[in-house]
Amino acid sequence: MRKIITTTFITLDGVMQAPGGSEEDKTGGFAYGGWQMSFPWDEMLGSKMNEFMTIPFELLLGKVTYDIFAAYWPQAKTDLEVATPFNRTKKYVVSKESFEPSWNNSVCITGDVVTQIKKLKQEEGPDLWVYGSGNLIQTLLKYHLIDRMHLWLHPITIGSGKRLFAEGTQPEGFKLIDSKISTTGIIFATYEPTGILKSSSITS
Repeated sequence: MRKIITTTFITLDGVMQAPGGSEEDKTGGFAYGGWQMSFPWDEMLGSKMNEFMTIPFELLLGKVTYDIFAAYWPQAKTDLEVATPFNRTKKYVVSKESFEPSWNNSVCITGDVVTQIKKLKQEEGPDLWVYGSGNLIQTLLKYHLIDRMHLWLHPITIGSGKRLFAEGTQPEGFKLIDSKISTTGIIFATYEPTGILKSSSITS
């Protein structure tokens, strides 16, 4: 069985919306797009992302993130260490409505997406990596389908916007697998779920 792995840029108050640019995602009137740009990456963070790009993976994306990626990465002239593997690998796109993907090697998943994602996990192949895709992550959290979470926690609060742990979040334990701190104060942390929490196991 292959794993579903998320990697998410978030603020201290859990916002994951539009880290990369002002026009990335204005849903809900979000006015703080590009908040990640205030924190230049150092050697450690760059090395970690390069590591992710050199291992075999396929992408599992929500429709909004897919559209952003499909409009940028096929024409990218920089950041080729990301563009090349993204363009080459297979991409599964979870969408409320069926559509014809424009990005090469892409497949639309619609209808009973939970059943289809479970089938994908059972197949032989590289792990399925989720970037962005806030709505998709809520579904994955709801059905306990995430096997590992990479968080890039930025020292900033925004107060509004789409949050990583939102309506799909269930009572669940996690263990810390890896952690590092950048010179700009970004905390990189990797967690894996340890099991569903029962109400009797939560104490005050």
